[in-house]
Amino acid sequence: MKTRICSLLLAVSGITALAQIGINTPTPTATLDVNGTLKVRDIPQTTTLPGYQVMALNLGNAQVTRVDSQLLTDAAVTAATTNTSVYAARKTAGVNLLSLGLFPTGFRAVNFLTSERTVGAAGLFTDTDNSYTIPSSGVYATGFTFRYGSGLQAEILSNSPGIGIVRTRAGVGTLIDSRTFSGANLVLLSLTISETSLNSVYTFQAGDKVSFGLTGSNALSAALLGSSVASFYIYKISN
Repeated sequence: MKTRICSLLLAVSGITALAQIGINTPTPTATLDVNGTLKVRDIPQTTTLPGYQVMALNLGNAQVTRVDSQLLTDAAVTAATTNTSVYAARKTAGVNLLSLGLFPTGFRAVNFLTSERTVGAAGLFTDTDNSYTIPSSGVYATGFTFRYGSGLQAEILSNSPGIGIVRTRAGVGTLIDSRTFSGANLVLLSLTISETSLNSVYTFQAGDKVSFGLTGSNALSAALLGSSVASFYIYKISN
């Protein structure tokens, strides 16, 4: 009996001295280092998270750590409320208008660039045709504002120019909304208020391309276009 007690004491003292135990590994790197699978046959179940710590595996070093359950809740809320479709851009100089054969007659797109975005992922927009690509089908809130030159012209502009939003689906461009600049004819004064905006909701399909531009713009001055200001935003609000 004395021999057994001594052997046990020696074994315990050896473990204490080593401070690390390895199972299936001769070189443990933690207090208990298990190189293999693990079975736990009896795990009590809880119906609430507050007051408990969650065990998590670090994929980088295979170490198990404690995670406050509130962190998981916060991460889930963040993921649920992050809207990856949000995109906005603003162009304050160098406005040019792009004409494509698939656009409706009279529509030319503003040459927005990815570098001019104010919020959103660059992958949602392409500089090739200056369009936003719908990431998933649903209803989108969309706004587009354009100021031609100073926003006030001392004449009634011909061709009734204005702004428009075009949706391109399966290679077919459709003008889904438009608004002309406002004009006023007085006895001694002709004026065009050359600033306007569109703000509404539209239904799109995944893969649709959305372009923002001008309608009836052929008679507009290239110099005034260059100093114009344009901006748009778009984001999904419902399936």
